[in-house]
Amino acid sequence: MTQAVAPARGRALAGLLIVGLGTTIVPLDTSVNIAFPDITTSFAIPIADIQWVVIFYVLTYTSLLLAFGKLGDLFGHKRIFMTGLMISTCAFAFCAMAPAYHWLLLARFLQGIGASLVLSCGPALATALLPEAQRARALGAYTMMFGVAAAAGPSLGGMMVQAWGWEAVFWFRVPISLAALAALPWLRPDQARKRSGGFDLLGALLLAVSLGALLLALNQLQVEAGRALIIAVLGLAAATAFVWREMRAKDPIIPFAPFRRLDFSVLNIFNALVMFVGFAPLLLVPYYLVRLTEYSLAVSGFILASSPLGQAVAGPIVGWLLSVRPWAPRLALLGAVLVGLATITIGTWGPASGIWRMVLPMFLQGIGLGLFQVCILDVVTGRLDVRDRGVAGSLAQVSRTIGVVLGATGLSLIFASLSQGADFLSAFQSTFTYAGVGLLLCLAVTLLRPRLWFGAT
Repeated sequence: MTQAVAPARGRALAGLLIVGLGTTIVPLDTSVNIAFPDITTSFAIPIADIQWVVIFYVLTYTSLLLAFGKLGDLFGHKRIFMTGLMISTCAFAFCAMAPAYHWLLLARFLQGIGASLVLSCGPALATALLPEAQRARALGAYTMMFGVAAAAGPSLGGMMVQAWGWEAVFWFRVPISLAALAALPWLRPDQARKRSGGFDLLGALLLAVSLGALLLALNQLQVEAGRALIIAVLGLAAATAFVWREMRAKDPIIPFAPFRRLDFSVLNIFNALVMFVGFAPLLLVPYYLVRLTEYSLAVSGFILASSPLGQAVAGPIVGWLLSVRPWAPRLALLGAVLVGLATITIGTWGPASGIWRMVLPMFLQGIGLGLFQVCILDVVTGRLDVRDRGVAGSLAQVSRTIGVVLGATGLSLIFASLSQGADFLSAFQSTFTYAGVGLLLCLAVTLLRPRLWFGAT
């Protein structure tokens, strides 16, 4: 019996490594940010236009995640994952070879499609490699690999841009995609119970339009409020039509039954809120390091990487804890509190703050984010039918990305407002304080109904 278990565990570990390898091409996109100055110079574009390199990519993969998750449930997660890797490989090459800026944006759109296919079925593949009782451990390992790649991205990107130019931040992911593609045929996930039925194409289109329009409206809020309002109205209309259709559809994209439970809905809302606050260091700490410190690029990269490293450390630990005790909502609450407290602590930084005073709260915030991410994945995959694993994993990714986009817009507006009549440091400190205190106050309101976090899981 022991000899039989050991090979099974070895195969599961190898399978998780394959899924993790393929998934890393998405969080490694953090390497692109460091290439922005080189891209603007290469294509002779205004600095403001570089935002579209992010917008084309993020809006594409976010708006398509749930639809691709549904396709994975219907036709096989492995098949969708492999398709995503193939499209991503082509997209990386197209990005690197783009002869003009508009071709780069088109390639980023294609990259968004590939990323959406990969992310939509990555968690489902990971959980299929282990028995259901060990689902949380698989999700913890998946989160760890995601965090390691996100932490490595900026450092790798900086070295490659310096050595070979901005094209390298795309080229270096081509062999990673190809290696994962070569190993995937060996993967044998247990997905015997596939979802039967059809695919609601109109519902998927309405969902994509609604998510894409609402996220674009958030982005445009900083540029032109009138345009943002028009786009938001379009998004709300599409969202209303989507909900109306899905409530009556025989095979809906998203099963709405779990959302009738208040604790499930609250946890998904807080997934966005936690990521809203958690995005603050990525947005503002780089400027703090440039303006108020004299650290080298390597040291600054280490400080910025400490948060995703915290996520990587937290992933397997919380996965093990959840496999022993089903405390996902409680641990999610702990993670959210850690994010709030760490964010407030970052708001106390001053010119005399040493490196460890910076690294420790960033790392603590990463621990909190890792706790929350594994817990939300565990809850949604546990509450939805096992045949809806693709949709479940995609749902957690969508609410996470909405929080990131909200953070990019909302925190920028808060910081810009506080910067009027104040110096950079004061605005920086106040933004982090308001963000952290705001999250803790929202959590305090939910504690008026303790069963949301401490009831049955």
